[in-house]
Amino acid sequence: MELNLYEFEENISAPSLSLVEDIKKIEGDIMLLGVGGKMGPGMAKLAVKAIAMAGIKKKIIGVSRFSSGSLRAELENAGVETISCDLLDEEALKKLPREPNIIYLAGHKFGTTGNEDFTWAMNAYLPGLVSSYFKNSRIVAFSSGNVLPFVPVKEGGVSEETNPEPLGEYAQSCLGRERIFQYFSKKQKTPVLIYRLNYAVDFRYGVLVEIAKAVKEERPIDLTTQNVNVIWQGDANEIALRSLLHCSSPAKILNVTGPEILSVKWIAEQFGVLLGKKPAFINTGAETALLNNASECHKLFGYPRTTIREAIEYTATWISNGGEIWNKDTHFQERGGKF
Repeated sequence: MELNLYEFEENISAPSLSLVEDIKKIEGDIMLLGVGGKMGPGMAKLAVKAIAMAGIKKKIIGVSRFSSGSLRAELENAGVETISCDLLDEEALKKLPREPNIIYLAGHKFGTTGNEDFTWAMNAYLPGLVSSYFKNSRIVAFSSGNVLPFVPVKEGGVSEETNPEPLGEYAQSCLGRERIFQYFSKKQKTPVLIYRLNYAVDFRYGVLVEIAKAVKEERPIDLTTQNVNVIWQGDANEIALRSLLHCSSPAKILNVTGPEILSVKWIAEQFGVLLGKKPAFINTGAETALLNNASECHKLFGYPRTTIREAIEYTATWISNGGEIWNKDTHFQERGGKF
């Protein structure tokens, strides 16, 4: 019997009871800036579902350029209100409603090399415009674990207390984004939470998909970066929404990822069993990696609902049944900071 991929995804993406309870506590509507990226559509739909389960009235508003494709109609069909806006257009930005809750998802990563000016504009200039305009809102601002240093794989990852050491212009611009939000949070008393994520995974994209595709296609897997953190995108989306209750001034920094430091080789071997393939490997593992310690996140929100073995099984099932795959690789093996 053929798997119904729509039902499969719907069952996996149901809100947790914890999210339903927290969505009741968030006062006012929620606006997602940059909803058109990898995580935005799923987050917006998840919020709508949680509101319905909570039995309350609250708008979820998604802002993006919506320059092509069917995403706008898809979101509106799911109950998300949409606004088309080029956020770098200051006049257009100032026409947005000043909602009390902002999730800032806008940013630029791939294509940074050779287009550094645009990357800095998106990642460090735009946060100043947004912070100024939404100075009376709560803001959850997405950042990246790329701002942190590579550390020995035996040290358990980097906590929020560790000083950033961004490698390359993308990571430097991400630190610029953090610093701008921190500045305006202090200056304006704006409650902010800097959401430092690596790496969200889904059955359409992410570290697990990249490894699974290599196993299925019998391509050798580079083990130079031999360890990685991941968190299921559904759990990362829930944490982002619930983080609106933890914004503060000065801004709070929160590492967000799964609890394990995972072996890339082990992940590949799990996919090998599920996909009926024998993984091939090249290169020797380096002694350092970009790894986060997200124990503060787990203290606030509990461990992610989706375990790593479930995430691997979901991904293998999706790929085996011909599910859509996005061409949005994480480049998690990149060690020189060039994206």
